[in-house]
Amino acid sequence: METQIGNDSEYAASLLRQGQLVAIPTETVYGLAANALMPSAVLDIFRVKGRPAFDPLIVHVDNPDRISEYATHIPDEAWALAERFWPGPLTLVLQKATCIPDEVSSGLDTVGLRMPDHPITLELLKRTGFPLAAPSANPFGYISPTTAQHVHDQLQGKIPYILDGGPCRVGVESTIVGFEKDGPVIYRLGGLTVEDIRSVVPAVGMRVNASSDPRAPGMLKSHYAPRIPLFLGDVESLLSEHAGKRIGMLVFSDRHVSATPVEALQVLSPSGDVNEAAGRLFSAMRVLDNSGVDVVLAETVPDEGLGKAINDRLRRAAHCE
Repeated sequence: METQIGNDSEYAASLLRQGQLVAIPTETVYGLAANALMPSAVLDIFRVKGRPAFDPLIVHVDNPDRISEYATHIPDEAWALAERFWPGPLTLVLQKATCIPDEVSSGLDTVGLRMPDHPITLELLKRTGFPLAAPSANPFGYISPTTAQHVHDQLQGKIPYILDGGPCRVGVESTIVGFEKDGPVIYRLGGLTVEDIRSVVPAVGMRVNASSDPRAPGMLKSHYAPRIPLFLGDVESLLSEHAGKRIGMLVFSDRHVSATPVEALQVLSPSGDVNEAAGRLFSAMRVLDNSGVDVVLAETVPDEGLGKAINDRLRRAAHCE
């Protein structure tokens, strides 16, 4: 199969109507999309990604009103969050309607719903008339793609079409919020900050630990793992520990880049802006993963705003000895 890259949303819609997979752009990362109401197409997502069948998928919609089509028992807080942040990098985990196949929810009685903030994908959703199940468009566990070329590099020959919407603006996946008996809970940190969520639902809780039995998409620890071992900590100390190796380095800003020469260096934000750093994170990790070094040494970023999501992804990518 030859994988094409283009911007023909009607062609992409026709493929999706036939039950085929299409990579789509969003403001967060590129997604691998299928008709969410067609179980055979949904299963192809798991096959192409090599994704565990127990890891549920996010369903993308084109309008907040669609929530009531695909979910039931919707809390007032969910409507308030959707009204404030959709379209945008927010996924709501709700009790699923009967039309959502178990293949999408991995057998759970909940489904993650999101309205992406990208004009091409919103147009595509309107053309298809059905929701799209779409995890990140990469082999399971590897670095998420933020350009059409990233998708092509990883999935060429496995899908027919990549809908090119340019580089992703946010660069990290959506924040996921669920609703339990004691109220709203953040399951995954992402492109919407904790402070943003709390501006609408002040009493939101946190439950973002990696899990082998995920309650929502993106909770598995094996997400975001590069091929080259990545060590997270104080980069100066890490340099001493890995002396004699070919070293790549991933740092937040120019503030304390070591004078010690390294084979590859990626600075997420020379000015120290966590929003810029989030947008560059996965691309920088990908460059270092293809640089031929032995190890990548990385530091955390300020744990505020989108910095919390960046640090979450770095911790999941870090090598465990």
